Amino acid sequence: MNDLQRGLPLTLRPLRGLCRSLLGIWIFCFGVTAQATPHLRCEVTYAGQTHVLKARPVSDPYTVQAVDIGGRFFFNMVMVGTRSRVDYIKLYAYLNQEPRPLIVQEVKYLPPFRQTAQPYLLTGQQHVYADSIERELIYKCWLGGVQP
Repeated sequence: MNDLQRGLPLTLRPLRGLCRSLLGIWIFCFGVTAQATPHLRCEVTYAGQTHVLKARPVSDPYTVQAVDIGGRFFFNMVMVGTRSRVDYIKLYAYLNQEPRPLIVQEVKYLPPFRQTAQPYLLTGQQHVYADSIERELIYKCWLGGVQP
């Protein structure tokens, strides 16, 4: 079937090639962005209040800021890598005290990481105790979007 039989006006025939090119570019771009970017999600609980924290890969781990958890702890999630891979993950828990925070836990996860369609529990449920009266910080983290 030619353009006249399809009812395509003569003035629009040159645009047919352009439309096909744009469609090809759109499909290519959609395919690239459809790949999942690695992401880390942690639920951190202190004194009955849960904070949901999220992290994406960074190239410089020193740019990642710790998050204040209830004024008593700081929690820091560092995922070093790119949009297509994770080089390592480090999790830090600090007790907020004077004159400076005290690190009470550091955990490092190295590849290979599981490649699954859904995020999976990376850490299990962790309990961290600190201070003279053993205050408790509880957390668990899920990793998703890791590509083969």
